[in-house]
Amino acid sequence: MKRISLATIIFSSALLATSEVSTLAEVFNEASMSGNVKYYYIQTDKDKSAQNAVNTSAYANTVGGQFHFDTASLYGFRSGVTFMTTNPFLLGPNVDASIIGRDNGVRVEGNPSGNVASKGFSILAEAYLAYDYKNMGIYVGREVIRTPLIDAKVVRLLPSAVEGTSLYYKVGKTSKIDVAYYNAFKQRTSDVFINIIKHALGDQTKTITGSDSGYVGMLGINHKTEKYSVGLYNYYASDFMNSLYLGGSYKTNIADAKVTLEAQYINQKSIGNADAYFSANAGTYGGKISSNAFGFKVTTSLRSAKFFIAYSKVLQESAKHDGLVLPWDGTPLFTNMITSNDLFLSNYGKSLGSDSIYIGGSRGIKLGYVQKFDAIGLDGVSTTLTYLNTANSRFNRDQNDYNIVLQYKIPKAFTLQLKGILVQNNTSADAAGKITQLKQLIQYRVIANYKF
Repeated sequence: MKRISLATIIFSSALLATSEVSTLAEVFNEASMSGNVKYYYIQTDKDKSAQNAVNTSAYANTVGGQFHFDTASLYGFRSGVTFMTTNPFLLGPNVDASIIGRDNGVRVEGNPSGNVASKGFSILAEAYLAYDYKNMGIYVGREVIRTPLIDAKVVRLLPSAVEGTSLYYKVGKTSKIDVAYYNAFKQRTSDVFINIIKHALGDQTKTITGSDSGYVGMLGINHKTEKYSVGLYNYYASDFMNSLYLGGSYKTNIADAKVTLEAQYINQKSIGNADAYFSANAGTYGGKISSNAFGFKVTTSLRSAKFFIAYSKVLQESAKHDGLVLPWDGTPLFTNMITSNDLFLSNYGKSLGSDSIYIGGSRGIKLGYVQKFDAIGLDGVSTTLTYLNTANSRFNRDQNDYNIVLQYKIPKAFTLQLKGILVQNNTSADAAGKITQLKQLIQYRVIANYKF
């Protein structure tokens, strides 16, 4: 599956694709530059009448993007930087800050200097030195990564990034091992790299873990052939939790149709000081972290159309912290929709809540249909329709998500997307597992992205 097969291969393939030069002058003369400019409009309308609260409507416009500069390789060494920026304009009294500085606002909540979340920012989000030799390599610095539980999550304007050191070792042409140490994390709506454990737990970090900081050690093992792929990721977050992700896919043809079968399993457990603290404070946190989840997905592609169905289940653990813990922009379940608050669990200090399909006991069923129109002369035009039903015995009503996307795309150059989203009974749980439901959420997005 794409999430597994590309997650750690992206970095090594970028290194191997870099031109090798023989002089220092050529390192810069043969350097590559790329990036994107993106316009993003988002409007979110929330009907809170079921909670006897005031209905809200918020919107935002912003222009931003990224600029990458990567040197050529000299004796296996290369370096690069990525500059990111977001610049809001024409903001109203109620601002949807999810494309601007929402995490900045959460981190300095109550700051008397003004609404930080509505302010634009710029940041040097990637700055690295890399070295590769034959089938192995090392990367030091800031980088954007894509793995199941620590992810770039480019669904708004800018990606998230980490800071640390990673190594890879390729076994033949089909297998790869990654080992990484990450000490800081920058969420996509922030211009600050925060200690990676402190970002997850916020002001309660020392109380829960016994320290003001920590690290995440990651091990990734991937094997991919033309027909199938399997992958394992283990994330050890010091004195916080250990997370295991297993996934695999198998491709086959049935008549004229291409069929892909995928499966996944996730296990999370609190460890060290946090394990003891959660157990002693079960009333606040529901108990120790002990979560298990699994999912399946079937995708069928036939000519210009693609259909898929996905199923997920998060097992309910009585007397335990009930739900997956997702501090670093990972939203790994096949049924994920990114239409409500799932992304906000990666805001500063918010990781112990959970939403919709990630709540303990939730069962998700997702249906999707993608149609391209190249065959009738509308090159680059496509529509995507998706539906998710989330059921849980603890919910008053099922959550239902409806998405429609109209897209026009010029490959490697320009993409325009119009998105409409409706979520009924949008459901979330706090750190103790208390469930709340929002009657209705409607969202509109216009996204124009130019790559160079």
